[in-house]
Amino acid sequence: MLWHNRSMKIYRVGGAVRDKLLGRAVKDIDYVVVGATVGEMLRLGYRAVGKDFPVFLHPKTNEEYALARTERKTAPGYHGFAFNTDPSVTLEDDLGRRDLTINAMAEDEDGKLIDPHHGAADVRDRVLRHVSPAFAEDPVRVLRVARFLARFAPLGFRVADETRELMRDMVAAGEVEHLVPERVWAELRKALGEPTPSAFLDCLRACGALRVVLPEIDALYGVPQRAEYHPEIDTGVHTQMVIDMAARLAPGDDLIGFCALTHDLGKALTPVEELPRHIMHEERGVAPLRAVAERLRVPNEHADLAILSCRLHLLAHRALELRPQTVLELFEKLDAFRKPQRLVQFLTVCEADKRGRLGCAESDYPQGEFLRAAFVATMDVKAAPFVEKGLQGPAIAEAQRKARVQAITDIMPPRGEADA
Repeated sequence: MLWHNRSMKIYRVGGAVRDKLLGRAVKDIDYVVVGATVGEMLRLGYRAVGKDFPVFLHPKTNEEYALARTERKTAPGYHGFAFNTDPSVTLEDDLGRRDLTINAMAEDEDGKLIDPHHGAADVRDRVLRHVSPAFAEDPVRVLRVARFLARFAPLGFRVADETRELMRDMVAAGEVEHLVPERVWAELRKALGEPTPSAFLDCLRACGALRVVLPEIDALYGVPQRAEYHPEIDTGVHTQMVIDMAARLAPGDDLIGFCALTHDLGKALTPVEELPRHIMHEERGVAPLRAVAERLRVPNEHADLAILSCRLHLLAHRALELRPQTVLELFEKLDAFRKPQRLVQFLTVCEADKRGRLGCAESDYPQGEFLRAAFVATMDVKAAPFVEKGLQGPAIAEAQRKARVQAITDIMPPRGEADA
């Protein structure tokens, strides 16, 4: 039972209504309140949490309730809006300022669908379509469409032609250039956690936004690779395949997704005369990766693991032919003895890279199996026995290190060939 007074009307809106029609599990439910003021909401015990416009938490359920509102563009960019939350704003007014028709539906308390923009038909036809020309006033919506496509592409969704054209116009008008880093990262992070993050890149590239918000990624398209290792040849296509494989191996994990996205940035910097080989692309990729991380204010955890993945992924691919000492050095560079989970994450990125190639999606990754086994063997080498032998200080660490190298040697498989 919703808690409100008789002067208010409350509706379920947005994603909850959309997902119900799609037959998907409804996780979060948002509500719109029509015919109420801020003061009335507070008197009923709702707690105000919104910064830009009035949003409240229900006093018992903690679900979000927003006052029905309209928006008026006042300046370029995401923050250039004035909001009207007068009690006279209708549900239809509120739905009309939303981004996509599939998000512009509501249900009343009896479950009756209110659908003034034919969102149910677009759900049925699997179309992402903008509600009105006001879509063009908010550049974040370009990213949101791409992110929704990353979520719903497996269900057969596509972007309506007129919406894609409008997005192109927004890019041409410079609206996307006003996006603040935090919003770009927020949408990118969500997209990397969706089932098909490649659709995010595809969508942004099709409207020209990728070269604005992620020029380092856009630069990968058209860069050739050696066909014997990369049958897909194009580095941008490979990157898309890798992030989709990362989403398959680690569903919803945007940390793995970000590392997969940025692992090959150095290939865009390979001198033309060296193509299709990419000598030292691991080191070349660090500078553009840092540029992305700093510009978008990416969390340190993401940036740190991404840099390690960029620098070290070829070592992982060559694990079966490395010297035991080099395997141990790989673990040390990852700081895996203090952070064991980092090795697990790193190997997931490397496996995504190896299987994110044409014809390789179902292939094994024995390098990962070996490195995991080698790490377990080295973790079994403790310092205590060397202390008991009377060793002290650096001598203990050196003895432990030699024993770890021997532990790796003992489980080394026959040497095989590694890919580049």
